[in-house]
Amino acid sequence: MSVPQPSLIQARALTKRFGEFIAVDAIDFDVAPGESFGFLGPNGAGKTSTMRMIGCVSPVSSGSLTVLGMDPRVDPARIKARIGVAPQQDSLDMELTVRENLVIYGRYFDLSRREAGRRADELLEFVQLSDRAKSQVEPLSGGMKRRLTIARSLINEPSLLLLDEPTTGLDPQARHLLWDRLYRLKQRGVTLVLTTHYMDEAEQLCDRLVVMDKAKIVAEGSPRELIERYSTREVLELRFPSEIMDTLDGQLDGLANRVERLPDRVLLYADDGEAAAVAVHERGLRPEATLVRRSTLEDVFLRLTGRTLID
Repeated sequence: MSVPQPSLIQARALTKRFGEFIAVDAIDFDVAPGESFGFLGPNGAGKTSTMRMIGCVSPVSSGSLTVLGMDPRVDPARIKARIGVAPQQDSLDMELTVRENLVIYGRYFDLSRREAGRRADELLEFVQLSDRAKSQVEPLSGGMKRRLTIARSLINEPSLLLLDEPTTGLDPQARHLLWDRLYRLKQRGVTLVLTTHYMDEAEQLCDRLVVMDKAKIVAEGSPRELIERYSTREVLELRFPSEIMDTLDGQLDGLANRVERLPDRVLLYADDGEAAAVAVHERGLRPEATLVRRSTLEDVFLRLTGRTLID
């Protein structure tokens, strides 16, 4: 029988306060070696504050936290030497070339110039920036800067990589390229911990995640488990003229497991969205637009909190 591996990160009643304000409210979670673990939630939910405690840049207010078997309060330098951090805001040195950003960062980890250069070249190839090695950083696109930031966070060959909102502000093509690189890191055995408010990103990248809202964890599981637990297989989205929206009370009752009214549309949660759409028309209702889609983590969040991730 295989012996279960100890958690790479373990938090119990982990709390972060700023004066009277509680940013993280007594949360519990474990991250296993080799998994991709996510914190999903809107801005202000406590995701970044949690990441900053894991990364040893913000002290724990109360509760317990171990990272790589060590306590950030006791061993912050040893933890930092073994993790990679890609912060939400790129902090690249605009005065240096793309390659120099990696080599000089590698020197902070006591790598020889030769070894730092070797790793820099490998990483630039990995993030598909080899052809920009001698370029200045300033003219790079947002996606290239994010890839360079992630390459820099890997220079010390970390077993744990922290990614705070890795694709915010990127166009779809740049996001997908970054997802591919992160997936390849996971295949190499790197443990990924990321925050995101994009449900498609969480579904793509995370083996397991926690949903955070108002400083607390409100659900935990794999993306598929959460959708099965808190939503239906399909969702019917209906858009009506604004004057009709105000007259819908009761007219959709019984057509779905659950009905959610949003400012711009109505969501009907049903196992068969097409059948629900037919039933809507049979009641004489004529929406301007009808869409049947599968349930997502956005629907899970709406069910748990009563609002959408981008509110």
